[in-house]
Amino acid sequence: LRQGLQHRHYGQAVRLEVSSGCSQFLYDFLLAQFGLPAAALYRVQGPVNLVRLTQLVDLVNDPSLMFAPWNSAWPRQLQPGMPIMEQLRRRDVLIHQPFESFDGLLAFLREAVNDPNVLVIKQTIYRTGSDSELMDLLTEAVRRGKEVMAVVELKARFDEEANINWAEALESIGAQVVYGVVGLKTHAKMLLVTRREGRQLKRYGHLSTGNYNMRTAKLYTDLSYLTADEDMTADMDGVFNHLASQNRPPRLRKLMLAPFHLHRRMLEKIEQVGLAASRGEDARIVAKMNSLTDEALMRALILAGQRGARIDLIVRGACMLPAGLPGATENIRVRSVIGRFLEHTRVFYFLAGEQEDLYLSSADWMNRNMMRRVELAWPVTDPSLRQQIVDECLVAYLHDNRDAWTLNAEGGYDRAEHPTDGVGAQDALMVRYGPVPPAGAVEQGAA
Repeated sequence: LRQGLQHRHYGQAVRLEVSSGCSQFLYDFLLAQFGLPAAALYRVQGPVNLVRLTQLVDLVNDPSLMFAPWNSAWPRQLQPGMPIMEQLRRRDVLIHQPFESFDGLLAFLREAVNDPNVLVIKQTIYRTGSDSELMDLLTEAVRRGKEVMAVVELKARFDEEANINWAEALESIGAQVVYGVVGLKTHAKMLLVTRREGRQLKRYGHLSTGNYNMRTAKLYTDLSYLTADEDMTADMDGVFNHLASQNRPPRLRKLMLAPFHLHRRMLEKIEQVGLAASRGEDARIVAKMNSLTDEALMRALILAGQRGARIDLIVRGACMLPAGLPGATENIRVRSVIGRFLEHTRVFYFLAGEQEDLYLSSADWMNRNMMRRVELAWPVTDPSLRQQIVDECLVAYLHDNRDAWTLNAEGGYDRAEHPTDGVGAQDALMVRYGPVPPAGAVEQGAA
C-alpha cells in the first residue's frame, strides 16, 4: 500500500473534466495526451476542481465576507472537575459537535491514560489526521503499561499515509495493531476503556457518527455518545474481538453491525412502520444521513409511504429516491441542508403505533456501507437524550427555511423560502449552545 501511494499521481487517467467553455482544440489535445476516448470527457458547468478555491479564503481581508468565529463550548453534560468515568456510571452523555467541543472526548481518553486502574484501551482509527493529540495519548498509554489495541483502516481514502505511519509507530512501541477484516473497510467509530474497580472489571465506551479527527470535529456536525451501559460496552468488546481474531461475529444485545445485521434490521424497522400505517396507527420515519443510494432500503421506504407512513429524509448528498411523485412517493419528502458546517450526523427515527425507536449510526444508507464496510448503529433509549436528538438533529432541520433545499418531483432541488433572512438549523444550534462572537471578529479559514 505504501508503494502504491508513491505512484498515485502517475496512474492511468480514466476521466477528463473541463469547463463547458473549453475549446474543442484543447480538449481533443488533452484526450490525446492522456490516451482517453471521447466518452471519458465530461464538460462541467462552472469551475473545475472547486477544492482549489479554498486557497482564496486565506486571501480575503473583508470581515463582511467571513463567518464570525465560532468557539465550541465545553460539553454541557460533562461536569468540569469531576472524573468523567464517575459521571458515566450515573448516566450516558451526548456531545453534539461542533456546537460542543471535541475536547470532552480527549478529556475522557486522557483520564483513562492517566488512571492506573485502567487496564485496556481499544480504538478504531479511520481518519485521525497526521498530527493527532488522540494518537499521542494512545502512545502514552502504551508507555504507561496499558494494553492498547488499535484497529487501523489503511484504506481510508487520502488518509492512507497518515494511518500507515500511526500503525507503524504504535506497533514499534508494543501496541496491538489490527487491520480489520479482509475485504471490508472498517468505518465504525468506537473507543473502549476497561477499568479495574475492586474485584470487577468495568467498561466505558464511546461511539460516534464521525471520525476521531480534531480538525473535522470543528467543521462537521456529529454526535458523540459516551456510555457505561453493560450490554452496549460488552457488544463493543465483542466487535473488537471479532475484528482482531477473525472469528464469527458475536451475538449482540444492543449494537447492530454491518455487514451482518444492520441492513436487515433497518429493513425490518421500515416494514414495521409501513404495517402500522396500513392498520391506521401512527406511522412516521425521519432519517438523517449523508447519502441514500441503497436500492432495497429505497424500495422499502417507497412501500411504507404507499401504505400511508409519513416519511421525511434529510439527505445532505446523493439521494436516488424520487420524492413527491403522485401515486408513488407523495408521502415522502427529501431535503438537503447546506450550511456553514458539513452535515455528517446519521440519525434514524421510527414510529410504528406505540413503538418508538431512535438510532445513531456511522453508516449511510448506501450499499457499500451496508455490505462492504464494518459499520455500527446503536439505540438511544434514555428519554431525555432521545428528545434532545429529535429536537436538535431532526425537528430543527425540518423547520430550516434558510439553508434547506427540497427535492421536487422533477428531480431538481428548490431553495428554501428565506435564503437570506430565514432561520437556519445550524445558526439555531449555535445560539442554543453559546453566544456568537461579535460579527467584526474574523475567523481565519472560514468563508
